[in-house]
Amino acid sequence: MQPKTYSLFSLPVIVGALGFFVDIYDLLLFNIVRKSSFRDLGVPDDAMKDIGESIISWQMFGLTIGGILWGIMGDKKGRKSVLFGSILLYSLATIGNGFVQTVEQYTWLRFIAGLGLAGELGASITLTSELLPKEKRGIAAAMIATSGVMGTITAYFVHNLSGENWRLCYFIGGGMGIALLFLRVGVLDSKLYDITKNAQVKMGSFLMMLNNQERFWRYMRCIFIGLPVWFVIGVMISFSDEFAQRFGIEDFDQPKALMLQYVALAFGDMGAGFLSNYLRSRKKTLLIYYGILSFFMILFFALKGGGNAFNMYAICMGLGFGSGISVVYITMSAEQFGTNLRATAAISIPNLVRGFLPLILVIFQYLRSEQMLNNYVTAAWVTGLFIVGLGFWSVIKTKETFEKDLDYLEH
Repeated sequence: MQPKTYSLFSLPVIVGALGFFVDIYDLLLFNIVRKSSFRDLGVPDDAMKDIGESIISWQMFGLTIGGILWGIMGDKKGRKSVLFGSILLYSLATIGNGFVQTVEQYTWLRFIAGLGLAGELGASITLTSELLPKEKRGIAAAMIATSGVMGTITAYFVHNLSGENWRLCYFIGGGMGIALLFLRVGVLDSKLYDITKNAQVKMGSFLMMLNNQERFWRYMRCIFIGLPVWFVIGVMISFSDEFAQRFGIEDFDQPKALMLQYVALAFGDMGAGFLSNYLRSRKKTLLIYYGILSFFMILFFALKGGGNAFNMYAICMGLGFGSGISVVYITMSAEQFGTNLRATAAISIPNLVRGFLPLILVIFQYLRSEQMLNNYVTAAWVTGLFIVGLGFWSVIKTKETFEKDLDYLEH
């Protein structure tokens, strides 16, 4: 039974929101401080793009591995154990980022930070989904996600107000994570989990995701649904300065574009949570947001014919709003699987989505090579078209879960 004493403003929801705030602050901080930190480390201007893509890829590898490990732990040891362990690991790694002296050190610490960052959001949404009534699950997840994306906005202003002191930005992020540990002492695991762990059933078996064809494709579709979000963040926005240069747009500030995108994404995530409650459908909400995202992607690439920095910032905000589906697809991922695999699914899925970014970058790099399209912009929209199409197909094939009772097991 769902414990009825928990509200939208209970400790698990508040702590989950603050945790995701710190998570996103650190996750996207590298994109904000990339150029200033590279200059300080002596990276040549013509090498920044390639080294930046490499470090982002290593960070995403960490998220992929961590997502699977924390997911298994969340089902075997409890959701609370993930909330403690993940934030401790990425807080220490983030502080370590402030001391790096070489690109190699930077790369390894972003990888370790990725391992830690992997556990935060999925564990929080799994816990709140099991604690709250079904009509409040989407709204609670929206509150967590909206608070989280404000972390990027904070990172942008901390970077600016510190005089682009990127080391201080990392120290502040790690310090916030350590402080949050004390708030997590009062958080309890859900009754659904406590009951299930005493049952004679496999808990947190990742092999169960692979050894059943129906469950495997249910799992993969949840991953595919999130890919358009990270194509936008990891390619279109993270390297928006590269696109602006090719569009002939001057005085364009990539960290500002990232911040504005996340301002809009905060409104998008909150809107998606309420819209899914109003429509009583996760699927309809996802399809509507995909339509919005597709519209602004077309506008973005239409800038190739001419535009200015203001127009590009506005389109980046539109992309951010249309990307505000994380709250819906992660909640739906948690609802798709039984209690004995729910944390494994909800934690690993968003991190495998992030982990697909290196593959997306490889596809993008291959398509823009001389042997293929030999054009940066064309390669980007071709890659985006495939990824958004895959997302549409996955939503259509996925079962609706809005009214689903979460008190069930996977056998």
